[in-house]
Amino acid sequence: MKQNGVRRNEMLTWLKMTLLPPLGAGLIRILGKALRIRTEGAEVVDDLYRNGQRIIIAFWHARQLMLPLAYRGTGVHVLISRHRDGELISRILSRFRAHSVRGSTTRGGPVALRQLIRLGRSGADLVVTPDGPKGPRQVVQIGVIQLAKATGLPIVPLTFSCSKKKSSRAGIASWSRTPVVAACSSGERRSGSPLRPHRSNLRPSDSSLRLLLTGSRLKLTRASVGRASSE
Repeated sequence: MKQNGVRRNEMLTWLKMTLLPPLGAGLIRILGKALRIRTEGAEVVDDLYRNGQRIIIAFWHARQLMLPLAYRGTGVHVLISRHRDGELISRILSRFRAHSVRGSTTRGGPVALRQLIRLGRSGADLVVTPDGPKGPRQVVQIGVIQLAKATGLPIVPLTFSCSKKKSSRAGIASWSRTPVVAACSSGERRSGSPLRPHRSNLRPSDSSLRLLLTGSRLKLTRASVGRASSE
């Protein structure tokens, strides 16, 4: 009986990982065409690209799947956890030519950080969720500051919000919730001002840098949610 249960779970996992990625990617593409999406702060990112600058995008964990609707570059590497939910997200994003670097604070973090540093120094855009897969929710952790210091890349806060306030669980923690955009009629992608920790004399462990980025991200998210909800 136990062996049958294991086989059943393996079959369900196989079905989930095989069927959901193309369905999820298809839904995101449909939404991208159907939603009225407003763009705010794009000139900041465009100026960086025109000057040949690559960036680190800071995207809250709960909005990770909305990255294809918000990213304006041509090639990106995304830090995604090694958890099973991370594998599903990785497979969905790969259909938008986004490359995954697997790891988090709890599993494979140091290896993933070294890989991101190599990619950033070689000229790739990077995406990290600075609040991590386990939270605390919308509180920046030290990893993104270390990454910016090591690569010399600016951190650009980025968010995506839609006109509905509903959300659904899409992560290993109960606080990790992704907006249900299927019922939305409009949305907004908003970029914030770049933060350049590599130009600061502060150590990555200094809490002031994390507090500065956290405050910037929260302000950006609230502004975007407020604007999208008013549409």
